[in-house]
Amino acid sequence: MSNRLVSIIIVTAGIKDYILACLESIKSQVYSSLEIIVIDNSLNIKVADKILHSYPSVKLYSGPANLSYCDSLNLGIKASKGEFILCLNDDAALDKRFIQEALKGFSIDEHIGMVSGKILRLDRHTIDSTGLYLSIFRTAQERGYGQKDRKQFEKAGYIFGVNGAVAFYRRQMLEKLKIDSEYFDSDFRFFYEDLDMAWRAQNFGWKAYYIPTAVAYHVRGASARQGKGLNKRFARRYLDKDLFFDLIKNRYLTIIKNEYILRFLLFLPYIIFYDFIAYAYIALFRPFLIKDLFLKTIPVKSAFRKRESLHNRQA
Repeated sequence: MSNRLVSIIIVTAGIKDYILACLESIKSQVYSSLEIIVIDNSLNIKVADKILHSYPSVKLYSGPANLSYCDSLNLGIKASKGEFILCLNDDAALDKRFIQEALKGFSIDEHIGMVSGKILRLDRHTIDSTGLYLSIFRTAQERGYGQKDRKQFEKAGYIFGVNGAVAFYRRQMLEKLKIDSEYFDSDFRFFYEDLDMAWRAQNFGWKAYYIPTAVAYHVRGASARQGKGLNKRFARRYLDKDLFFDLIKNRYLTIIKNEYILRFLLFLPYIIFYDFIAYAYIALFRPFLIKDLFLKTIPVKSAFRKRESLHNRQA
């Protein structure tokens, strides 16, 4: 795969200098057939100037509006040319062999559409993710999340999906799974877009694979939480109310779009239990969110339309 083009799409809000560290790690890659696209949502001309001054080969898209994460990824994928697409948060950085090693996962089986490496925190000892899984509560579960890396995840193998901070996709899969012109669901804005993609892919027969020798580093919470509660457990405590609303809303949209009826009934007790705990937390610690949850529009009709579109294509 040494000559296959990899398009790297980085979404940045210009917080600190995370984007520069991310780009420097890409510059150091031993794999050279790369296209780098940055979607700059900082609304700050100084951020764009810094990027272009240090990395003039980058294709930079800066707009007058702050796009959502999903809209930013869609823009980047549409502008890209690579056979493989690596979606990165700007608070992620790659080991110099990440791309070379991760590409080995795609060569194992033509039905592998997603590859995850071992994602560590910046301390290089704490695991952020070694693969994304669908929990019994129908939430996203990161394998190894918060554990010390004791080489317990050194075996390559199949997983459910990939963490959105460092998400490697086969373009062919993304093209097959897009709905209308969207790869990632714009109704989501932020959160659950990685689980939605993984679940959608699994329903269509695509697979995900974990390569432990592909190592990346991620500052958990640097982007979505504006630096608050970095690398902390129970990260939702640090979200603003709009992002917290997205977190609640997008779980429902993901279930509507991807769950089969019989499986939904099987897992319904767990879904209800999770909701009970979630809303109890909101009532006790973030009561101001209750009004938003009742008054803000959740695009349920749109989710059912997309579900129907996907199921018709599966038939």
